[in-house]
Amino acid sequence: MLKYLYALLLCFLYLSDIKAQNYHKEFSSPEKHLRVKFFMKEGKARYAVEYDGKKMIDEGSLGFILNQKDSLLDFESVKTNLIVHEGIWNTVWGQTSTVNDNYTELRAELISRKKKLLLKIRFRAYDDGFAFRYEIPTQKGLSKPTVTSEESRFTLNGNYSCWWSWADYNTLEKNYYHTSIDSAVHVATPFTLQRDDGVCMSIHEAAIIDYSTMTLRQDTSDSHRYKVNLVPWADGSLVKTNGHLISPWRAFIIGHSPAALIESNLILNLNEPNVLKDVSWIRPMTYSGIWWEMHLGLSTWKQGPKHGANTKNAKRYIDFASANGIKAILMEGWNTGWENWGQKDAFDFVTPCPDLDLKEVVRYARAKGVEIIGHHETGGDTESYEKHLKEAFKIYHDLGIRVVKTGYAGSVTPAGEYHHGQCMVRHYNKVMRMAAEYHIMLDVHEPIVLSGLSRTYPNLMTAEGVRGMEWNAWSQGNPPSHTCTLPFTRGLAGPMDYTAGIFDIDLSAHAKERVKWNGPDSGTTAVHSTLVNQLALMIILYSPLQMAADLPENYTGHPAFNCIKSLPTTWDESKVLDAKIGEYIIMARRSGTTWYIAGITNESGRELNLSLDFLKQQLPFKGTLYADGKDAHYELNPESYTINQVSLTSDTFNIKLAPGGGFVLKLEK
Repeated sequence: MLKYLYALLLCFLYLSDIKAQNYHKEFSSPEKHLRVKFFMKEGKARYAVEYDGKKMIDEGSLGFILNQKDSLLDFESVKTNLIVHEGIWNTVWGQTSTVNDNYTELRAELISRKKKLLLKIRFRAYDDGFAFRYEIPTQKGLSKPTVTSEESRFTLNGNYSCWWSWADYNTLEKNYYHTSIDSAVHVATPFTLQRDDGVCMSIHEAAIIDYSTMTLRQDTSDSHRYKVNLVPWADGSLVKTNGHLISPWRAFIIGHSPAALIESNLILNLNEPNVLKDVSWIRPMTYSGIWWEMHLGLSTWKQGPKHGANTKNAKRYIDFASANGIKAILMEGWNTGWENWGQKDAFDFVTPCPDLDLKEVVRYARAKGVEIIGHHETGGDTESYEKHLKEAFKIYHDLGIRVVKTGYAGSVTPAGEYHHGQCMVRHYNKVMRMAAEYHIMLDVHEPIVLSGLSRTYPNLMTAEGVRGMEWNAWSQGNPPSHTCTLPFTRGLAGPMDYTAGIFDIDLSAHAKERVKWNGPDSGTTAVHSTLVNQLALMIILYSPLQMAADLPENYTGHPAFNCIKSLPTTWDESKVLDAKIGEYIIMARRSGTTWYIAGITNESGRELNLSLDFLKQQLPFKGTLYADGKDAHYELNPESYTINQVSLTSDTFNIKLAPGGGFVLKLEK
């Protein structure tokens, strides 16, 4: 049982009611890097934020409009409580084995002027960021309030460039833009910015429990000012309550470099500790499976002569996994219903296709030391899924299947609801909690944006919510700059199931057999990276469930596959050694005494001289270097690579990356 070590050091300065117009309070993070001012301005609640003496948020505003009229915007009194907290907690899995959790928190209680309603706000100052959240308690005069506008706004100080994707209430599978802030009119989060002086910030939310997810809308009169915009219900309301409301945290990760954004644990720290008493069944792993072949058009999800998830094919994947130390295989398309795609109640989630003997496949896998990853595609029909949920999880549990990949591709039910509204937040979290009851780990596709809930429910292992590898099989695909942007954008929300590890880069191995399932091939379909870049992505794009996505025949006998076979999926320590958002990133991760150093670059090749001073006291190391070949190029010669044994005796390392390329250096004592 993991122990969470918390020490509540000090609780002081409880003030009696103060007239709102006269109030202001400033407080700092534990190491004084971040300073927050909470103040009232003509009865309105306001805040401002500085980072190492530099203004980051000039003025933010706070409050709600409820039931289209009952405003929590104008206040007559306020009282506060200041708390300093120091703690450290152990992860079940993650990018580090321990997390420091140190902050200063100001708790404010405000009484509205007209109806004397109570609004509670908690502000937290960490050394790597700032956050606030609301609570509206159950109270007289306010029965089951509905949020019709969250009035959270902030004005950014300084000149920024930013990396962002258009807000879409139904999908997160978007390209990212790098523009000035003027162009970022309506954005999804995480919303990542870098100021002219180099300071970086990413705006996101943490602990989305029973609330709508947020986007950010730019003020039409001030491009530096944004308002929280909530994804609505079908009836237009934003957040429905039973009388008590707790919002997600509005979080601002702040640091002096892009590396600081990735190394921050702010989003996790803003979530509650692990509530699962037994976590022995939660195990990170590398997996393979019946998936990429369908996206390539070599087999089908639905029943028929080319159905992929049949008994014979499943056993072929199991044999491959067993022979190569891969812990599990996914069987996507194992159950009936795919042939009825788009119809109500298409899937029952429990009936195998006639050509798949589920019990036999599970028995065979167990005998070979391989786990089966189950799959529940809903087509967006959450009503049907919830009807079958207990039965479906029980069948998996009884068979010993401990991981389930879920999918929500399609319009959701109830009709008219958005993927990212409160209705679906409730659904996803219900599935997460019920999966925990049945000791099932989750890989969620077409999810709501992750918000750190894996700290509280560590069976929520990973999620898609990204324009991932599959797009390279049947569209113009993802450019190399895309994966150089993801660690600083989508990656800040939590683990992503990007499904890297493709070795057949130009998709030529089965070109004559492919039947593109979603329209004619444009002729440019390919994986836009070098082969070694694919290895590096499995280290840089973090997920505790990491898919080696290519076909078994493309891995078998391939020397570079040795890198994947030995790759950990949970880490004791992680560092960003060098990075420029959208251009390149170099990361070092440690498991035990073994270090993996990996890097990727965008369309530009580059040569980097890396400082490895953090290894100085541990030298020498022996290592294996997977690198781009001298003639490698993500379009012209993507599968050119070298593997060399190296001896590291110096704390500097020089490496050349091809255009769209990468490297992996495995170092062992």
